[in-house]
Amino acid sequence: MALQKYEFMKQPIPKKVERLNKAELNKYCKNLGIDINKKKKSDLLQAVYDYQRAEIDEAIKSGNGFKLLKSKISSLAYEYAGNLSNKITSRKAEMKADDHSHYLIYRVLGISSSEGMLIDEYQNTGRFLYKYAGSFLEEAASLCLFFANSQGGKTTIKNTEGTKPKTFEIDFLNGNDAVELKWRDATTDGDHIIKEHTRVKAIKNHGYKPIRVMFYYPQREQAIKIQETLKTIYTGVGGEYYAGDEAWNYLKSITSYDLKAILTEIVQIKDNESKDN
Repeated sequence: MALQKYEFMKQPIPKKVERLNKAELNKYCKNLGIDINKKKKSDLLQAVYDYQRAEIDEAIKSGNGFKLLKSKISSLAYEYAGNLSNKITSRKAEMKADDHSHYLIYRVLGISSSEGMLIDEYQNTGRFLYKYAGSFLEEAASLCLFFANSQGGKTTIKNTEGTKPKTFEIDFLNGNDAVELKWRDATTDGDHIIKEHTRVKAIKNHGYKPIRVMFYYPQREQAIKIQETLKTIYTGVGGEYYAGDEAWNYLKSITSYDLKAILTEIVQIKDNESKDN
């Protein structure tokens, strides 16, 4: 029974729920109608999973699985958009009180103070945007996988090739396939190859097939070379590597859900809302 519970706890509880403290989680569960009496946080997280799994199973059984998936991804998109907007607004307010003495160097290099301010703002905005874009797309892709496979989910494995890190995370264990989800990987750091090679070997040692799914390919030459090396590493151990259109097609082929079409529809709805306003 203990092993069975551990297997269930590998399911992808929404990240926002995992981040809640006990009091916040109690309130969240109450809103769902979940009994919180004398339950530990792990038990409450399990109860949230059970609730969500039952909701998904019922929707699929009644032929409304795709409708529910679109609804959840749409809600996720609006949530991420709202959080991103708040984060950017907050950072811009903070930056007004920043020390701008470094603008002297900007001006030496031919950049005016007003241009320097815009550059700093966009640099900070870009950092938040890339982070939120990656997290959103990876979470949306995980939802597609979760709707298609109720027994799959996020898990960790021990590093059998060294001591750092002690464990590696698998974004979604889909049967025997250890799927890594990336929205885009533009790294040019050679150490990234070493770490990824170690990770892939550890996954293989655990008896799983490593599969890398990256939705957007980098555009810089050095970053492209890194990805070519990673593809060789994955295929060299019997794994699979998908990038760009191949990644979208792979997700659709194993889940039957067209995530790109869902996201395109969300954009069309947002565009129409903007026109109406």
